[in-house]
Amino acid sequence: MNVKRVGNVILAVKDLDKSVEFYHGLIGLPIKQQRRTWVDLGSTGALVSLHPASLTAPHQGTSVENGIMLGFLVGDLKSSLDELKSKGVKIYREPVERDAGLNAIILDPDDYMVSLFEPSFKDKTQQTAGYQGFTPV
Repeated sequence: MNVKRVGNVILAVKDLDKSVEFYHGLIGLPIKQQRRTWVDLGSTGALVSLHPASLTAPHQGTSVENGIMLGFLVGDLKSSLDELKSKGVKIYREPVERDAGLNAIILDPDDYMVSLFEPSFKDKTQQTAGYQGFTPV
């Protein structure tokens, strides 16, 4: 096998309209393609694809239970969280400062965890060390 890149991350969702509003309306991902039972969001890199869970199997569990998490880089974590809180988004974990930067976790309408990460550029000669578990190292 010769995988070139991650094409998309597919989330089975309870309510497609609510999830599109969250990822497009609140998070700001552009809609790349939308069909009645499938929505691709994003413009470069891997896409976030939403699909109604009820069409294939009942929606079971949350990422808190099964470990699924999406991660987004943000320019200013504090202002991003302030904006999302004002729109009623649930905060799962408040910001934590790591060597690599600031990290917080929010929940989408299906209780999937969404990691928001503001990288630290204190040492511009080094890239961040990456991730260990769910949080930046």
